Amino acid sequence: MPASVPTGYRGRLAPSPTGYLHLGHARTFWTAYERARAAHGTLIFRNEDLDPHRSRPEFERAMYEDLRWFGLDWDEGPDIGGPFAPYQQSLRRNFYLEAWRILLHDGFIYPCSCSRKDLAQSSQAPHESAPGLAHAPDDEPIYPGTCRPKTSSATDPAGLNWRFRVPDGERIAFDDLHFGRHEFIAGRDFGDFVVWRRDDVPAYQLAVVVDDAAMNISEIVRGADLLRSTARQILLQRALNLTQPSYYHCPLMTDELGERLAKRHDALSLRALRAAGKTPEQIRSCW
Repeated sequence: MPASVPTGYRGRLAPSPTGYLHLGHARTFWTAYERARAAHGTLIFRNEDLDPHRSRPEFERAMYEDLRWFGLDWDEGPDIGGPFAPYQQSLRRNFYLEAWRILLHDGFIYPCSCSRKDLAQSSQAPHESAPGLAHAPDDEPIYPGTCRPKTSSATDPAGLNWRFRVPDGERIAFDDLHFGRHEFIAGRDFGDFVVWRRDDVPAYQLAVVVDDAAMNISEIVRGADLLRSTARQILLQRALNLTQPSYYHCPLMTDELGERLAKRHDALSLRALRAAGKTPEQIRSCW
């Protein structure tokens, strides 16, 4: 840890090298960049390369190239260093293990041996609690609680899913700086969620909470598909006794059919648009 804790605005860009970045990423990252610069703050680049099966070196190289071409720069990151290195999640396992041990010791998590087939047969979709809130494509279904009574004295998380036991019926509320007040009911809008995967990979929810706290992120700018994840992450922050940052969720960008943009939309990737002769200024003018 550095000798002194940074103060003031600290925002972050947190792409995953699992495909080429598209227009939706660009607009969200540009918003994060503008908010950091307007606040005369610090912008951190974090490479969220946790998934060993989908992260690829060519996508990692493209992240840096495409975002710099688009006009973005940052103050800390894997390519330039900083006081909170490493800025690659694949190199931060010990941070996540420490958090897992705290959650286990304090009784917040339990091991889950349910298979995908078990979950498909018994789970239900999250409740549509907020007007206009769309489910993220990878949003977890409500876990039925099959393994909830289990306890464990494990010293290593490998081989099982580990779930956070949510406080059923508790209202989780936060004020989003773009969309305003949001509330979710634990156990109705989302259930016990995975914090560590059976393939021994920390889950997104745990990794980002640990890293945002360790890097002193004061405001998180990201897409509206993660509004429900914010409620989950607030529960993790409380369990780990971490400070809750501010949140600014951006509207999602859709294609001509009204579907949320994803990395499969290759024609709308920054790389494809650049190859087609588009300039960053032309792209931003359409917003």
